[in-house]
Amino acid sequence: MGVKISNEKFFDRVDKGIKDTFMRKAVSEAQSRLEGRKIEVTEELGNWEDWRDLSEEIRQHTLENLDYYLEQFARNVAKQGGHVFFAENAEEANDYITSVVKKKNAKNIVKSKSMVTEEIGMNEALEEIGCNVVESDLGEWILQLDDHDPPSHIVVPALHKNKEQIRETFNKKRQYDKTSDPDELAKFARQELRKDFLAAEVGITGCNFAVAESGSVSLVTNEGNARLATTLPETQITVMGMERIVPTWKELDILVTMLCRSAVGQKLTSYITGLTATKEQGDVDGPEEFHVVIVDNGRSKILGTKFQSALQCIRCAACINVCPVYRHVGGHSYGSIYPGPIGAVLTPLLEGYEDYKELPFASSLCAACTDACPVKIPLHEQLVEHRRIIVEQEGKSSFGEKLAMKGYAFGASTPSLYQMGIKGAPTFINTIAGKDGDGKGAGPIKLWTDIRNLPKSTGQSFRKWYNNREKGGND
Repeated sequence: MGVKISNEKFFDRVDKGIKDTFMRKAVSEAQSRLEGRKIEVTEELGNWEDWRDLSEEIRQHTLENLDYYLEQFARNVAKQGGHVFFAENAEEANDYITSVVKKKNAKNIVKSKSMVTEEIGMNEALEEIGCNVVESDLGEWILQLDDHDPPSHIVVPALHKNKEQIRETFNKKRQYDKTSDPDELAKFARQELRKDFLAAEVGITGCNFAVAESGSVSLVTNEGNARLATTLPETQITVMGMERIVPTWKELDILVTMLCRSAVGQKLTSYITGLTATKEQGDVDGPEEFHVVIVDNGRSKILGTKFQSALQCIRCAACINVCPVYRHVGGHSYGSIYPGPIGAVLTPLLEGYEDYKELPFASSLCAACTDACPVKIPLHEQLVEHRRIIVEQEGKSSFGEKLAMKGYAFGASTPSLYQMGIKGAPTFINTIAGKDGDGKGAGPIKLWTDIRNLPKSTGQSFRKWYNNREKGGND
């Protein structure tokens, strides 16, 4: 799949998202539910901001010493019989993974949820050599069955699907003939996936965190599928972004606490798994061969820049769950497997501005994302920095925008024109707003009035309103 999930133009994607009333309702309800749960479990700690400060400190320290901890991790994996490969880009990562699979003569692959494998397009690379790759996360499995529909959320990939749509997919692809009751759907998925777990020669996972001091990989899940994917197949491959590392188990404990509470509003998820290389003599379960692929894919270029703190991200989606823009347009509108505020920051860094120059502008800059982030990434500030680079350094703003800004600069710096503009603004606004504030503007204004009303002007300037208020007048 890769980072890019759509070839449609940005505003075409946005228009489609805005018109999808079911998706918008589902997203709004999910945001409220997830954010509500998060507030409950974070309030229980009593000192959430102290936890955020500590988490930020851990992530910053790790990034500033990333080479040391990666080398320590790789050394400890090798000591225990594992293999580590550093991939500079997606192509190198996929070449290594497919070479391991070929050597094992494997055809059946089962994998747990992993954003980085989506990012590098690993499934497609394995399918090209004749492998059957099965997503075992329930949401990802649903999307895979539904003609490889891309995820719309980092934590809840099938957020845009309802139970009737899922039943229809199961019926069409797997001849499911029961109801759309969630229990029955989940039971059917479990029965189908169990066959794939037992048939798999290779299991592939992502990595929530890697522990440098022990060479261990930690997975945070709720379904138990990751444990089956790592214990049943003879060969296990873990794919991790190079920044997903912690120095010791103590730091892991803190960040897992932050991840679980921020992502799904749980003190801990159902399964917190620590994996350390291959099984030892006498062990019943576990892989006989263990590989870790550490992916750069543009991350090293972010180190040492103003955007370095974006790599602190622990993929909890807390920023997505409070974003008003995401609420209206949904995940697919971003055109990237990384949606929401973190996607608007990270995607242009990994893939460049050519296809993603609109994303940093798809924000109200309300800073709700920054406030929600458990590791204190200043997301709204980074979006502003992206905008500055796009306009000042890359020169990628449109001709119309450049013309409009020049016109505004000229008018705002000319007192007589500025006064004329102030006096004429109410009439202009009321023409667009219509009789009852339900008018449909043209050009850029239409993008606003298509999804909300433009209030009619009272004809009173801010200065008049403020002066009247100071004199004790009505608000």
